[in-house]
Amino acid sequence: MYSRSSEPVRFERDCDAVLVPQGEAVSLPAGSVGYITQALGGSFTVFVEGNLFRIAGRDADAIGKDPPQPLELAEGADDAAVEKLVWHQLRSCFDPEIPINVVELGLVYRVEVLPHPDRAGERRVDIEMTLTAPGCGMGDVLVADVRDKVELIPTVAEADVELVFDPPWNRSMMSEVARLETGMF
Repeated sequence: MYSRSSEPVRFERDCDAVLVPQGEAVSLPAGSVGYITQALGGSFTVFVEGNLFRIAGRDADAIGKDPPQPLELAEGADDAAVEKLVWHQLRSCFDPEIPINVVELGLVYRVEVLPHPDRAGERRVDIEMTLTAPGCGMGDVLVADVRDKVELIPTVAEADVELVFDPPWNRSMMSEVARLETGMF
């Protein structure tokens, strides 16, 4: 869900959050009021007292929302099925300031599904990704979001997410849909 309008919210309990764009972890107290400015990929960007904060999906109940549903994978699914679900999960990862997922932005350079070296029947996923700007304060948050969402996939025991800057990101890496959405032709 993305809306150009804001939805008012009141925090029902203390809630961990990340200050946008600095990336600093904070706690918003119960009773805080604000507005949801973006609700994409199971996380929320809220405007509270002049600042933007990212609320993880696992804390959705703090603002009266439902957390994301658990992922399902067919019994005996092969690596191709797991990779398809990895790409699905990557499309649920958003920069809190940009309503476009990391795949459409062209931030994901490589995904590889491998057998886990220490856990029979489980997998490791190696991902190389970048940021729109090397100094982005939300870089660690985006990397953690990618790792956490990929590790929710059944049979994935570990996601290794490497942040790379070669080649440097540029707007030509965006999908046509992303360029249209941002007006960056």
